[in-house]
Amino acid sequence: MTRVVFITGASSGIGQATAKRFAAEGWNVAATMRNPEDGADLAALEGTAVFRCDVTDSDSIADAVSSALDRFGAIDVLVNNAGYGCYGPLEATPRKKMVQQFDTNVVGLLETTKAVLPHFRARKQGKIINISSMGGRVAGPLATLYYGSKFAVEGISESLCFEMAAIGVTVKVVAPGFVASDFNSRSIDISNDPLMSEYQEVVQAMIAHRASGETYRSDCDRPASVIYEAATDGLSKFRYASGDDCEDAMAELERRGGEALLRDRLAAYGLKFPTD
Repeated sequence: MTRVVFITGASSGIGQATAKRFAAEGWNVAATMRNPEDGADLAALEGTAVFRCDVTDSDSIADAVSSALDRFGAIDVLVNNAGYGCYGPLEATPRKKMVQQFDTNVVGLLETTKAVLPHFRARKQGKIINISSMGGRVAGPLATLYYGSKFAVEGISESLCFEMAAIGVTVKVVAPGFVASDFNSRSIDISNDPLMSEYQEVVQAMIAHRASGETYRSDCDRPASVIYEAATDGLSKFRYASGDDCEDAMAELERRGGEALLRDRLAAYGLKFPTD
């Protein structure tokens, strides 16, 4: 039978590219997004159906999973891709955005996974692929909340492996580096207060770094291919890096350890530990 993948956040970027890749490989695709009208191109693909799913809305998640099962009869792979990025100095960030960050990237991932688990448990099989980030292992400036949420995804995924192994389900993590997508314009929310003058130099450096074309090491097709590989390679492999920058950062992290790498990354922005 044709296999089925359920993807959150499929309206654009990595999620959309992933939906297209699975469809091109002959899979049935449940492409979910907050606004289904944004998925007209995907809905036109053979074997692909678009469903509304807002991962911050429990009823929406349950409806999307139910609709996908009604349409395709099964879900073989869950790709938790939906994401939101809250950037800026923590001191300038309102509580509402803090909650939105973790509701989307952490609680939404957990609720979507929980909604699919009864189906996986009944079948004693399935794969969960959680989209982390290079920033889930190596943090950068002014992304305390975003990278904090991705570090959480890493820990959640590692711990989840234990209970999933008991029911025959595999958990994997894909960590993309910088990707040339519209995530910056659609999903990144920068909080800042210019009156907090002490932070402004690093704020501007962060904005310039993200805007620079040199930071975008790969297009969305590259992580989409890595996600497809994670779903189909049959390997007992937990973490997959996507992009030269992420692969280099992971290798450096293994070689030197987190604190040494953190000092280098601070220095790249003209900063250092206050005790240095």
